[in-house]
Amino acid sequence: MTVPLTMIGRGIRLSRRNLDTLIMAIVLPVLMMALFVYVFGGAISSVQSYVDYVVPGILVLCTGYGATSTAMSVADDMKKGVVDRFRSMPIGGFTVLTGHVAASVARNALATFAVVLVALLMGFRPTASLGSWILAMGLLLLYVLALSWLAAGFGVIARTVESAGLLGFFMLFIPYLSSAFVPVATMPSWLRAVSEHQPITPVIETVRALLTDQPVGSGWLALAWSGGLLVVAFGWATWLFRRISSR
Repeated sequence: MTVPLTMIGRGIRLSRRNLDTLIMAIVLPVLMMALFVYVFGGAISSVQSYVDYVVPGILVLCTGYGATSTAMSVADDMKKGVVDRFRSMPIGGFTVLTGHVAASVARNALATFAVVLVALLMGFRPTASLGSWILAMGLLLLYVLALSWLAAGFGVIARTVESAGLLGFFMLFIPYLSSAFVPVATMPSWLRAVSEHQPITPVIETVRALLTDQPVGSGWLALAWSGGLLVVAFGWATWLFRRISSR
């Protein structure tokens, strides 16, 4: 138990020292929310309160920024020879990568808090009960863990830190093809099919329903996508780490 806690502490300390990454993980989602609410929100008439609509999408978008940082930090460890030092110790791939994943969760928690706080100042008025808030945050945590482990795998196979950042690009792009910023019904039919059959849309719709006290129609689908992705990403990342670090 001591070794995993040590690696988690190391990951959080590295995240604290990298202030520019930490600040961007918090500030960028807030700026994106302000952009959509104040610049594009007035032109979207298909929803009653656009700030209430867009906040769940921004919360999910936060995970993409955090995951990209995770991929880059793992790649940095792989390329600087830090992993070679750990190889001489009785430390498994799960433990080494867990520190980076824990740091990603901590960054996302700070970003989520900042987004919700600023959203309240901008007029966000959630009607969720305490239980619904807990369920919404629990689903976000599950999704953050899944995306962070996927990013850790990308970091392991990346040839450079810069390419690890590029590998994480799709994590930032996919939310724009979901219901994060506009209702799926307003999209062209071909794009609507993509949006309706990708994992991010049910996660966003479930968080949105929980925070606005609406029926949760896609809750089980969101759990299935997030849980399945977590299992696959965890197995893939740890297998890759063991395979590459044993060379």
